[in-house]
Amino acid sequence: MDYKLQPVSGRSQLEMGALNGESVHELDDESPYSLEKETCKLRSPKIEHGSSSGNSQASINVMLRNVYKSIKIVVFSNKLNLLIPFGPIAIIVKKLNGGHAWVFFLSLLGITPLAERLGYATEQLAFYTGPTVGGLLNATFGNATELIISIYALKSGMVRVVQLSLLGSILSNMLLVLGCAFFCGGLVCHKEQRFTKETAVVNSGLLLMAVMGLLFPAVLHYTHTEVHSGQSELALSRFSSCIMLIAYAAYLFFQLKSHRNLYDPLNEDGSPIEEGLNDDESAEISKWESIIWLFIMTTWISILSEYLVHAIEGTSIAWNLPLAFISVILLPIVGNAAEHASAIMFAMKDKLDISLGVAIGSSTQISMFGIPFSVVVGWMMGQRMDLDFRLFETATLFITVLVVAFMLQEGTSNYFKGLMLILCYLIVAASFFVHEDPSQGDDNQPKT
Repeated sequence: MDYKLQPVSGRSQLEMGALNGESVHELDDESPYSLEKETCKLRSPKIEHGSSSGNSQASINVMLRNVYKSIKIVVFSNKLNLLIPFGPIAIIVKKLNGGHAWVFFLSLLGITPLAERLGYATEQLAFYTGPTVGGLLNATFGNATELIISIYALKSGMVRVVQLSLLGSILSNMLLVLGCAFFCGGLVCHKEQRFTKETAVVNSGLLLMAVMGLLFPAVLHYTHTEVHSGQSELALSRFSSCIMLIAYAAYLFFQLKSHRNLYDPLNEDGSPIEEGLNDDESAEISKWESIIWLFIMTTWISILSEYLVHAIEGTSIAWNLPLAFISVILLPIVGNAAEHASAIMFAMKDKLDISLGVAIGSSTQISMFGIPFSVVVGWMMGQRMDLDFRLFETATLFITVLVVAFMLQEGTSNYFKGLMLILCYLIVAASFFVHEDPSQGDDNQPKT
């Protein structure tokens, strides 16, 4: 039995040996790879961890350098920004003693550079959007100051301040901003500048439509022909505001989609300028940096606007100035700082179509969007915000629109046209300086 079992045992041993030998050879063949693989497995996490930490540190350094560069360009490159600290000082003065005149004055100084930097950030963003959208953005964010002030005034029930400040913004853009653009552009370029006449005609028509919307409620009120006294005028104002908002939405579609070629800036030979604001210049900050700065500037302006609005009436008493003069002249000059700087800069570079888009486009936006939007917001707040701006103010707007429409009908500009617009604005400013705004009790009787 032992003999018989031995071959089996030997065979088993041979088979096991073969298997062991095969496994040994396999181990011999695979061991260098396996050791190398295991070593890589052990080392790779450390290598990946080191490379990722190095990349993250490099990314942080690049981000910090970009932030420093952006702050240096936006904040420290303009001497006007020396007025920025007056904003926090106004807040401190308000907390200490509540001096209305000082709070108003310091808030004006603090908002001025912010409005200008708002225009700068919009101009930088316009490099990435093209001239048509860029002009629209410049007008929109240039009007942000007035709209923010209007919302805070509505919350405080100061409907008359809202009406006067929005009216003043239109007058300032159409006479002062456009006049300075024509004047400076004519002096620097030493020639008669040209712009697209068709777009000017469209904007003039929209401005006349806005005058119509403001004129009928005023006439209805002062002729005492309301069906329901005190209610028909308000209902007409709200209905007209909705119509004006629809018209402005259609205008945006007309400008940006269906007839976009009309709003492309033209060369002297009538050919369209290539997309982009400047051929020899480039953006100083990136698109997302521009958007972030727009958000920062708008937020800071909204904070200061609240202090500014609450100090208007006290300032009128302390300085012995009419409320109409402060609202129509002083507030819009500060609020239109962005449009003022942008329009003059583009006119001096012989890009008058963009200047016109900023100045007249801003007036169109306030008249066709800002004013009706304020009426709708006041409606939602329960405030009696209407389109009855009183006869004196409505007549001033009507005459101003006619003067500017005649200036734009030829499609050319020179320094003398600009000078005439500036002088017209001085007449308007003097008129509001001697104009006493009627009190609510005297609204039914127009003053002569």
